[in-house]
Amino acid sequence: MGWTFVKGPYSLGSMALGTKNRHQQTAQVCKHHLWEKNQSNLGLVNEFIAEIEGTGKNHDVSKWGQFADASWKNDEMLERLDDEFAKWLNG
Repeated sequence: MGWTFVKGPYSLGSMALGTKNRHQQTAQVCKHHLWEKNQSNLGLVNEFIAEIEGTGKNHDVSKWGQFADASWKNDEMLERLDDEFAKWLNG
């Protein structure tokens, strides 16, 4: 079984990536999506990001995994992320 490494735009799905790399990739995909989709509310987006992953010694990018599932489908993950962000804005 060969190893596959993902290059270029962020993409999820390679089982060859280590857990730490998968967490980092998931975090980057989610944050990039939020920044792109909500450019007029970047302050709120950054606050939401800080609440999700924490800051300082409490910083943990693995918390973005709550939006992913075993199928690693970005569109489904980003839909769950959008729903959570909308709840957070209205909460």
